[in-house]
Amino acid sequence: MSKKIEGILTAIVTTFDDNGNFCPSRMRKQVKRQLHHGNSIFCNGTNGEFFVLTQQEKIKVAEVCVDEVAGRFPVMAHIGEISSQETIKLGKQIAKLGVDAVSVIGPYFIPLKQQELIDHYTKVADALTVPIYLYNIPARTGNKIEPQTAAILAEHPNIWGIKDSAGSIESLQGFIDIAKQFEGFDVLTGPDSLIYQGFVGGAVGSISGLANVVPEHIQAIWQHFKAGDLDHAKAAQELVGDLRQRLYATVFSPAAVKKALSLMGEQVGESRYPILFSDSDIATINDLVKRL
Repeated sequence: MSKKIEGILTAIVTTFDDNGNFCPSRMRKQVKRQLHHGNSIFCNGTNGEFFVLTQQEKIKVAEVCVDEVAGRFPVMAHIGEISSQETIKLGKQIAKLGVDAVSVIGPYFIPLKQQELIDHYTKVADALTVPIYLYNIPARTGNKIEPQTAAILAEHPNIWGIKDSAGSIESLQGFIDIAKQFEGFDVLTGPDSLIYQGFVGGAVGSISGLANVVPEHIQAIWQHFKAGDLDHAKAAQELVGDLRQRLYATVFSPAAVKKALSLMGEQVGESRYPILFSDSDIATINDLVKRL
């Protein structure tokens, strides 16, 4: 029986060693750090650099996360690939590890009609037994999941919800409105800027990249909200606002998050994709870390 997905899930970074290879021991340390602050684990997502990992590495990352969590918190793994066939192939192997759910971005690079997205997700949901969450991130995939498309897919018994990373409250609310019509279909927020607004609107959880850097601050938004203390929940959201804005303005988030972690003394390695930090970027991140 899969655990209920709610609250804060950290979109955990994938740790590399000094040679750029996946490092399980460093991964375990980051997982422990998140669990200590009450955060569940979301692996192989954008901040996990899924786009530069091999399928075998994705499986190994998920295996390490599941083993380290040991059933204490939910674990969700991302499995989205360009083809339905490869997504299903990876999903079946990831499911064997004991994850509580998987997320699937829409196929990227290829422009798709909404009916083609419906067909893709239906094939994946039919083929897998592990609960599936749609993952809407149109800025990266080029394919937007429309609310009416989500409504059609919400009727599938193995599609349990959607993670919306479109970046606007309007997009998020559109999916929340759909979720209110379908029992067993939940909304998870993606952008760190919309965690509080998402909870107030009806989202049940948030998948946060910034939680890698400030796990306790992100968890505080959920804890205050759950306790009915909206003022403190909102204040906790505002507390991370400047950090989010300035950190993400340097370079694409996985590398920025990893650089911040490294400057905090955490061994996570460097991002694999081509990225250059200017002296100004380093100074900005250094300043943010010192203030933390």
